[in-house]
Amino acid sequence: MPAKPEFHTRTALATGLQALLRQLEERLALSQTVNVYLAGGMAVHLYTANRVTTDVDAEFGGRLLLPNDLMVEVTLEDGSPQVVYLDTNYNPTFALLHPDYLDDALPVDLGLQQLQVRVLSPVDLAVSKIARLADNDKEDIAALVRHGLTHADEIEQRANAALAGYIGGQAMLRLNLRDALALARAAAVDVSHPG
Repeated sequence: MPAKPEFHTRTALATGLQALLRQLEERLALSQTVNVYLAGGMAVHLYTANRVTTDVDAEFGGRLLLPNDLMVEVTLEDGSPQVVYLDTNYNPTFALLHPDYLDDALPVDLGLQQLQVRVLSPVDLAVSKIARLADNDKEDIAALVRHGLTHADEIEQRANAALAGYIGGQAMLRLNLRDALALARAAAVDVSHPG
């Protein structure tokens, strides 16, 4: 992984995210700084600029009553209108996550006052996709690898460490991990042999 990945903060979706979080900041009238940890497709978009998602999966470093009516209309680069909104049902406890995922999240400056935005590291983002491993999760893992932000060995090491703390059956997770690693290795080959 590069020492410090460059975030794509000038895209339509990133601008919509910034406006959404600014609205949230205003609505909450925060009296102290709160960390916001971004996961999901929006986090992938900030790293790669090629994922289109409109829901924002965020974990907060404090207890907040989140309004469920926040949304921002954006026009994507292709001219299509979208609505960016905060997914108030997002719950990180269902994802496979390393115990240090919050500590290893990377700061991104979105020009906010009280909300300090951090993005899951690329490897933790990839690992978080393993439990569900739907088509968009597979695409996200491949995109992170193709952009040189993580690789199969790093994902495997981090996922195995995360599995040590996972409560419940691991059979499906291990099958998904196997598939995610095969996908990551194939994406790496695609990058090294384009065509």
